[in-house]
Amino acid sequence: MSTPSPLREQREAMVDALLRWFAEAARPLPWREERTPYRVWVAEVMLQQTQVEKVKRYYAAFLRRFPTVEALAAAPLEAVLKAWEGLGYYRRARALHRAAQTIVAEYGGRLPDEVSALRRLPGVGAYTAGAVASIAFGQAAPAVDGNVRRVMARVLAHPAPPRAEIEEAVSLLLPADEAGTFNEALMELGATVCRPRHPQCRRCPWRPFCRAHREGAPEQYPAPKGRPALPHYDVVAAVIIGEEGRVLLAQRRAEDMLGGLWEFPGGKREADETREAALRRELLEEMAIHIEVGEPLIEMEHAYTHFRITLTAFRARLVAGEVRCLECDAFLWADEADLERLPMSVTDRRIATLVAPLLGTRLTAGEGRATSPT
Repeated sequence: MSTPSPLREQREAMVDALLRWFAEAARPLPWREERTPYRVWVAEVMLQQTQVEKVKRYYAAFLRRFPTVEALAAAPLEAVLKAWEGLGYYRRARALHRAAQTIVAEYGGRLPDEVSALRRLPGVGAYTAGAVASIAFGQAAPAVDGNVRRVMARVLAHPAPPRAEIEEAVSLLLPADEAGTFNEALMELGATVCRPRHPQCRRCPWRPFCRAHREGAPEQYPAPKGRPALPHYDVVAAVIIGEEGRVLLAQRRAEDMLGGLWEFPGGKREADETREAALRRELLEEMAIHIEVGEPLIEMEHAYTHFRITLTAFRARLVAGEVRCLECDAFLWADEADLERLPMSVTDRRIATLVAPLLGTRLTAGEGRATSPT
């Protein structure tokens, strides 16, 4: 494998054009201020598969709560998940927490500065390792995310460039003394100018070097991938308020999707079940209890990366059995303060918002009325 010769011949001009453009066009983002390796790392993890505008709403608050890697490592996982609530892809938060504990235990609280050592940390892949190594430590390491891949595919007019080829091309261009700035500039170019649709070629500092632009068809690169239809699942959840006016919650198993978050217990409806029957079965399998299912409290649609759900939360009543965790990590009869402090998914948070005013009362299943606890 060898990088196309035009890049070698045009390297100096390309680097100069990109860095001059970035000096004028860089967005004023919070993680570009008061940089430390820890802050760079937190930002790069948050930015994985998440839009910049959404990360901006979480970044400062997260750092106020966990200002150092030692603070993050010492915090309970539940507190980390709560600070992450609504940002999605919660496996990132769990990995960030484990990695912080590794950094404290094995590196004395200092992030390693080499790509190979960074790659050994939980949740750190090739892109994150390259970004942290170059931006935080000045290492000449490529950082190839989706934006960079798109820019380089167009520069090279390659419909499906392998990652190794993109990394080789970026490595060739990287200026040793400004590797971090170059990587950021290249990502910024893809995010703001060389966009998937309607690229702003007139604003692009690399327009003179771009084969796709010369061909007049930049949007053809990289070649679009066919997206399979997302599967859809019916999901049901139970709102069970007990005699003390508290609501039953379950903590998802650590190894499951959304692991560690708290939820209103339930699960997927099978093809041959009604929603009510599915909820009765799920509560028996998950928590060893028999319930009476009442009226729906809320129905909502939600899309995850690889599937969609329709979630219906039902009012329900415990009629037999002693609550145990058969398919959960823990359970809790929660009051309003618990609902506020516990980390939940977006859908469970919506249910919690509706349920909180009802606590202190007992809900009957059949008619869905609230009655004072006896």
